[in-house]
Amino acid sequence: QVRLVESGGGLVQTGGSLRLSCAASGRSFTSYAMGWFRQAPGKEREFLASINWRSSRLYYADSVKDRFTISRANARNTVYLQMNSLKPEDTAVYYCAADGVPYTGDAPREENEYDYWGQGTQVTVPP
Repeated sequence: QVRLVESGGGLVQTGGSLRLSCAASGRSFTSYAMGWFRQAPGKEREFLASINWRSSRLYYADSVKDRFTISRANARNTVYLQMNSLKPEDTAVYYCAADGVPYTGDAPREENEYDYWGQGTQVTVPP
């Protein structure tokens, strides 16, 4: 079992930056791919970024590519999402997720490929 806790959300002005953290506890975190997703009010949850267990494969959604950066620190059991040039349309609840299959080498982009989810952290960028 893996428990994920996101932090770092908040209120930020347009053009500002935030760094989200996702702290993992439990077994085998370092062997799992990790992903970040978000869900805005009235919309479906959408993929943002993913990273495989050894940080050799990364994927980004087109909507955040060149603005967001995913990284992980396995020694700290933590994955990060650095968000720059934030826009009002980035307002959402942000979730991290862990793929429960160890050492696959892949970095999934589909929600249904993730087995563990955090509770989410709110990011608000006022118009």
